[in-house]
Amino acid sequence: PMSICHVQENVLQRVLQLPVVSSTCETLQRTYSSTKEAHPLMASVCQVYERGVQGAGALAMWGMEPVVRRLEPQFAVANNLACRGLDHLEEKIPALQYPVDK
Repeated sequence: PMSICHVQENVLQRVLQLPVVSSTCETLQRTYSSTKEAHPLMASVCQVYERGVQGAGALAMWGMEPVVRRLEPQFAVANNLACRGLDHLEEKIPALQYPVDK
């Protein structure tokens, strides 16, 4: 059977769209936000951490960009294989399509 994963589709995006994953991420995000609101000290620590992660992420992407461009064909092949594997998992484990509470 033909894979439903298109070349431009990113396997990570597909995983994040699975209801079981997205509902877990939403729960974690809500917990993180409510913890920040409830504890002023925690909020300031979180802000420092968030700024650091954003800066590090931007720097890492800037440094990696030439490498990523050179490896693009290999990434496309790996992404395609991963998408096919995900198709297979979704077929074999229907529970992946349900939110965590179900």
